[in-house]
Amino acid sequence: MNFTPTELGASIIFAIAVLHTFCTAYFETLAKHSRSHAGLWHLLGEVEIVFGFWAAILIIFICFIDDLDTARAFLAKRNFTEPLFVFAIMIVAGSKPILFISTEVLYLLAKGLQLILRIRSAPSLYFLTLSITPLLGSLITEPAAMTLAAFLLRDLVYRHQCSKALLFGTLGVLFVNVSIGGTLTNFAAPPVLMVASTWGWSSAFMFSNFGIESCIAIFVNALGATSLFHRQLVEPDPGAKQAKISLAVVFMHLLFLLGVVVFAHDPVIFMWILLFFIGYTTAYPKHQNPLILKEALLVGFFLAGLVVLGALQGWWLQPILEKMSPTAVFYGSLALTAITDNAALTYLGSLVTDTSLEFKLALVGGAVAGGGLTVIANAPNPAGIAILRQHFPNGAVSALYLLIAALPPTVVAILAYRLI
Repeated sequence: MNFTPTELGASIIFAIAVLHTFCTAYFETLAKHSRSHAGLWHLLGEVEIVFGFWAAILIIFICFIDDLDTARAFLAKRNFTEPLFVFAIMIVAGSKPILFISTEVLYLLAKGLQLILRIRSAPSLYFLTLSITPLLGSLITEPAAMTLAAFLLRDLVYRHQCSKALLFGTLGVLFVNVSIGGTLTNFAAPPVLMVASTWGWSSAFMFSNFGIESCIAIFVNALGATSLFHRQLVEPDPGAKQAKISLAVVFMHLLFLLGVVVFAHDPVIFMWILLFFIGYTTAYPKHQNPLILKEALLVGFFLAGLVVLGALQGWWLQPILEKMSPTAVFYGSLALTAITDNAALTYLGSLVTDTSLEFKLALVGGAVAGGGLTVIANAPNPAGIAILRQHFPNGAVSALYLLIAALPPTVVAILAYRLI
């Protein structure tokens, strides 16, 4: 296994960054007990800061090992389309009119479930949010689905007094379901997008190989979480009706959302659409809430740092994948995706030549099945964290508790992909 001093140093820095994500809750605790350095500890406790911070350390390291021009050239070769897209889609999908129409549709579906199954409103809404919204990710992309689901769950669950089991159990199911929910098409899930063009995978191919399995796993996970936590769910206040929003405004927001999704691979165009969108919301403030610019920017910073740090991990990741059988690839990619972005993992796997279809399906299946295990496992996960983090103890999401909570829905996804 050949590697350069820069690659070795980058992997050590990457390992420290991964370890840092498991320590954010500890840093937030330090911030509460240290007045003189509270700001520093709070900064280190922001999970969205982690990879951007360590990416900066990596660039400084490259400057010392090589020189400034080498560091500049390295950054110039990185593709930051995904961080920019997640930044844009979070802002649009998190706007008040989009949330309004999404909530109205879910309430309508929940009423149907109540009539058929004679169950309370809260469990119906909870089940639908954890099942229908992730599946919607195959159309509007996973980051948009994560943003919508996180806001809906914030109002339904997280704003109320919650047990730790409900806090993390809901988040674990959400992350796993969003990760596998984008596999019904070839453009919505980042790990699928990285290989679809290279391997010639169409949306019809994705649906025939992953669609039924993903749908079954999503509904089983959502039903399991609803059955486990239904007694803790608080009924929505019938008097707290949503303020009506003009259909014309809702339609315009949906057009902006569609525009960003359609041009997801053209940053110049979708960033232009985003700027136009911000101008539009400023012109019609009556139907708006403050845009989530800060949260989206932090998530973009996190993912950009992951792009920088992940770019130098191929020297050890690719040889591991090359030596695995298809079955080993499935479980290997599932485990590896917990410590590296699953899109980067499938991209490296696509560089392995003369692989069978079984190998390719196993690589992608393992990558999406493991996409809920950690914050860094799937690109949309930091978006969910940014929206919901303030409702967790000390304002930090424990990486260990998230891993534990995500294990049961991950096992369900594994069984669906391997046995069906």
